[in-house]
Amino acid sequence: QVQLKESGGGSVQAGGSLRLSCAASRLTSCMGWFRQDPGKEREGVITIASDGRPSYADSVKGRFTISKDNAYNTVYLQMNNLKPEDTGMYYCAAGTFVPCGLRPASLYSYWGEGTQVAVNS
Repeated sequence: QVQLKESGGGSVQAGGSLRLSCAASRLTSCMGWFRQDPGKEREGVITIASDGRPSYADSVKGRFTISKDNAYNTVYLQMNNLKPEDTGMYYCAAGTFVPCGLRPASLYSYWGEGTQVAVNS
């Protein structure tokens, strides 16, 4: 079992920044962040493999970065130049598969409860 807890969400003006954190009981081979809008499926935003290699959705390239602290079992999502379309519930996910990459949500075994991000225009 892997427990995940997100934090750092909030409301911000377009162009602003937020940093989300995911505290995990342990890190797995693929850690990711997903976004979900009401009535829609969760979509992958960004992931990080155990070797630190990131994978990005096209919509966030150049704006979002992912990092992890193995000593503290924490994954971070730095979101810069936020846009209104970045609004949604952000979930941290842990998967035990390889390779990591930007894979479907169905492959992930563990999920946090989510943290809300609202970007105002």
